[in-house]
Amino acid sequence: QLTNLISYFGIRFISKDQKNIGTKIFKAAQKPISYMMILFGFNISFSFLSIPKSLTSFVNYTSNSIFIIIIAYFLLQIASIFSTSDDFISSRIKSSSGITLIKLLLSVFKAIVISLAAIYILSVWNVQITPFLASLGLVGMAFALAAKDTTSNFFGSIVLFADKPFKIGDWIQTPEVEGTIEEIGVRSTRVRTFAQALVAVPNGQLADSAILNWSEMGKRRIKMTLGVPYSTTSTQLRQILKEIRELLKNDADVDKKTIFVYFTEFQDSALGIFCYFFTKTTDWGHYMEVRERLNLDIMEIVEKNGSSFAFPSQSLYVESIPDTKLN
Repeated sequence: QLTNLISYFGIRFISKDQKNIGTKIFKAAQKPISYMMILFGFNISFSFLSIPKSLTSFVNYTSNSIFIIIIAYFLLQIASIFSTSDDFISSRIKSSSGITLIKLLLSVFKAIVISLAAIYILSVWNVQITPFLASLGLVGMAFALAAKDTTSNFFGSIVLFADKPFKIGDWIQTPEVEGTIEEIGVRSTRVRTFAQALVAVPNGQLADSAILNWSEMGKRRIKMTLGVPYSTTSTQLRQILKEIRELLKNDADVDKKTIFVYFTEFQDSALGIFCYFFTKTTDWGHYMEVRERLNLDIMEIVEKNGSSFAFPSQSLYVESIPDTKLN
């Protein structure tokens, strides 16, 4: 009855969004709590009995082993509840790869709990576990060497899941590959290149690479240097600069925080106008449309002010032509 009471009041105090998982956890705790109470009562009763010391040691060893088994059983039940609660996991982790990784980690957790429980029980019974642990270490070392790449990819998956440098649909660029993320798996990530090839990149390699996520841009940059011929007067140039600045400041698709338009240099064959600004859109197609429209508007401004765009040229000056006599 006491365990039922604990579960009842515990379930009443958990939040509504965790009611289902909380109910399962408290119900799973009922049996371990009952077993603990029985074990506790047995130990108290046994302490009042006068029995041989050898039997007392045996009972204490058995009691401690049962206690470890109960704790391990409860932890395994909790892990099983979370691994089968797809709705609870998916409500907090949106990607399918993240859900798969969580379930894999829960499986690893179960194996660790069983291993630790077995080691503690052996130690309770004074069994020498050092040689056993040493043999496990050698086996583990051999396994780690054989499965080095698999282990690297597994931990790479954990790093990618924790850092979340990208998600499905993002456009990324690394030293090895550039394209759109199609699937994030436990061992590898699949990237669709712009040539429509599908590349499977090991997560260990991806976690160690510099990842440039183009989809996370808040705005897209336009940087260019325009060249007008030296025949353009200073008055014309001032008017061109003024109208280009007004064009960019009044355009709805241009970010107003960063706009630089300046006459910066005397080039070999042109007067250089430096233009640096950002578009609000990050979509590649829309960005190209905005850039084309602005380029045409800038061309109109230059043409309207009686100037043009310079092209590479050289001027040759001849100071004098020598006289020659024809024979």
